[in-house]
Amino acid sequence: MSTVTITADAVEVRLTTVEKAAALRADLHVPRSMVRSAEIVDDALGAARGVRTGLGVPGRRKLGTWHSRMGREFVDVRDGQPAVRIHLDGHGYASLLLGVDDPHTVVAALACS
Repeated sequence: MSTVTITADAVEVRLTTVEKAAALRADLHVPRSMVRSAEIVDDALGAARGVRTGLGVPGRRKLGTWHSRMGREFVDVRDGQPAVRIHLDGHGYASLLLGVDDPHTVVAALACS
């Protein structure tokens, strides 16, 4: 299971070795200056739309990069896990859709920047 860490300078997503292979990418490091906003997503599995590069197990797990008209989105969500969508400016990804245990805390932490 990936780990999301929010510091004063960055949002970091650390993937396990298996997740790196499934997502076809390494860990993510996003400077806080690129975070535009964050929101809680109720249906995380349904919120990931577009063409996928990575893992997609219907109704269970999505992990990788989704490509849509809105831009590229890194997705790491599981069925039944709460999630946040972090909107970015000036990054290779337009947003991050991440499953987290406490989405309210993550959104509050990002709002304090």
